[in-house]
Amino acid sequence: MSEPTVREQAVGLLRAGVPNAEVARRLGVPPGTVAWWKHRENARRGELPGRKRSTCPHCHGDPLDTAAYCHLLGLYLGDGHILHPPRQRAPHLTVTCDDRWPGVMDSVERAMRRVLPNNSPCRVRREGCHDVKVYSTHLVCHFPQHGPGRKHERRIVLEPWQQAAVDAHPWELLRGLLHSDGCRITNWATRTVGGTVRRHEYPRWFFTNTSADIRRIFTDTLDAVGVEWRASAPRPRGQVNVSVARRASVALVDAHVGPKW
Repeated sequence: MSEPTVREQAVGLLRAGVPNAEVARRLGVPPGTVAWWKHRENARRGELPGRKRSTCPHCHGDPLDTAAYCHLLGLYLGDGHILHPPRQRAPHLTVTCDDRWPGVMDSVERAMRRVLPNNSPCRVRREGCHDVKVYSTHLVCHFPQHGPGRKHERRIVLEPWQQAAVDAHPWELLRGLLHSDGCRITNWATRTVGGTVRRHEYPRWFFTNTSADIRRIFTDTLDAVGVEWRASAPRPRGQVNVSVARRASVALVDAHVGPKW
């Protein structure tokens, strides 16, 4: 019988569980060659892992974590966008997060992982912020509001299945919207009491967005959970502030949304 070739020896060692580097050392061949032989042998045996498909409740009937989805929907409507460059196989959802709020950045990544469990988010460093991205061929299924142009230049209306999810998890949507396009500040005013000028401080939540449709989604959800709000006059660029200033309403938002951190 003829002696086994170097490749056959390598395959035998690999099948016995010997690590690639050790096989390369014993046989005196480059590690890359051993890795290629292992790949070809696995392919011949039909043992390659294969690519996981992206989950989609609409195309494949996969389960959807609706609470995480509502949070991600709020983040998308606030600071998110979907792009599909011509040379890329799949579109990506990007949510831009300020580096001052690492907790918000972590929550964005968690929501992406729960909504798209077979896809891996990544973070791209930019000046003063990070883009948290996730790639999936089914992003438009999850976010049918996507379309050409900026969000405030097109109609934004929730689909019935999205509205049902928001009705079940309104605070998750509000948390996504407020942690992207919102802030909590301490306002103050002065008044004279008995000849003495006194300063009065009180907390307030703001949500600022140019899209009237997105603001309507926000305020309709506030109404649904019993939060009182007021809207300011439009700014020169069309932005409108929605303010939550009543003490009971601020306390309600604080309890369910929590601070940006």
